[in-house]
Amino acid sequence: MSSYPLSGCDTFVAFPPATPAGKVIFGKNSDRPEGEAQNIRRYPAGNFEKDATVKCTYISIPQAPKTHAVLLSQIDWMWGAEMGANEHGVVICNEAVWTKDISSGQPEYLLGMDLVRLGLERGSTAKEALGAMTSLLKAHGQGGPCAEDDPSYTYHNSYMIMDATEAWVLETSGRHWVAQRTVEGTRNISNCLSIRSDFDLSSEGIEQYARDKGYWGQPSDTPFDFMQAFCSGSVEEETCDPRFCGGKKLLEKHAEKGTFSSRDMFAILRDHKNGICMHGGFETASSWVSEMNIDDKTATHWMTGRKNPCKHDFNEQKVVVEDANGEILK
Repeated sequence: MSSYPLSGCDTFVAFPPATPAGKVIFGKNSDRPEGEAQNIRRYPAGNFEKDATVKCTYISIPQAPKTHAVLLSQIDWMWGAEMGANEHGVVICNEAVWTKDISSGQPEYLLGMDLVRLGLERGSTAKEALGAMTSLLKAHGQGGPCAEDDPSYTYHNSYMIMDATEAWVLETSGRHWVAQRTVEGTRNISNCLSIRSDFDLSSEGIEQYARDKGYWGQPSDTPFDFMQAFCSGSVEEETCDPRFCGGKKLLEKHAEKGTFSSRDMFAILRDHKNGICMHGGFETASSWVSEMNIDDKTATHWMTGRKNPCKHDFNEQKVVVEDANGEILK
């Protein structure tokens, strides 16, 4: 059993009509073990030979023929990233979730943070990144210690994968997954499963897998409920993760006037009442806000690159989002 308390991380996204027309706002707090370093790093686009491989945190996998330029908030000891953006305006982050498929002594496969970076390097749209990540999850699996000095600290992952037109919430357990699309209003994720029967895509054979494992025993005419089948704790929204519930209400309150802005996202990430800005044995190690502007094809990213957003400013990085041949993140 890990010596760490239940970890954090909270992610939010707002589309019109919560935001002004043409704008999409994303925000995340990355909560990690106290004292762990996390820095902002850039990696250029690349072209690779047919048989090239890439060494992720624990395992090597086949490299893509071409990778996109990325801007990452990266934990020092990991190959992957907690959150980031690429040259095509795709933004991805992950959240820790605990499911019935997690067991002690799991083999070292891909970490959720590896899949964040891989999705950004291989996806020119949110949908393309989703496809890349789920294909890699199926091929290589997920698992391994998620803290540098605690081999017992393991979890599976959920993700927010977005561009200026849509956001996908991807929730996983082992090599299985469901995904839900959002194109308007608000959505948030935290350290709990949140997708029930209302998913748009799923891994092949997921319901039969859940039945074979004894996770799902409902009649065949009952809609398959991913959260009920795979969640290792409460499936009630108010108790599965209080921060998820509090963050949802906070996001909706800020968005109700239809003028939600990056400054509103800054305020949410600095919130203490609902535990969004975390201090203590687990602390908010880095924060990120992105604003996508559909009309002028720009993306502005703000990031702290340091702990406690309540104490620090967000630093701005503006990026022009070009077509597939554009040069970004110069």
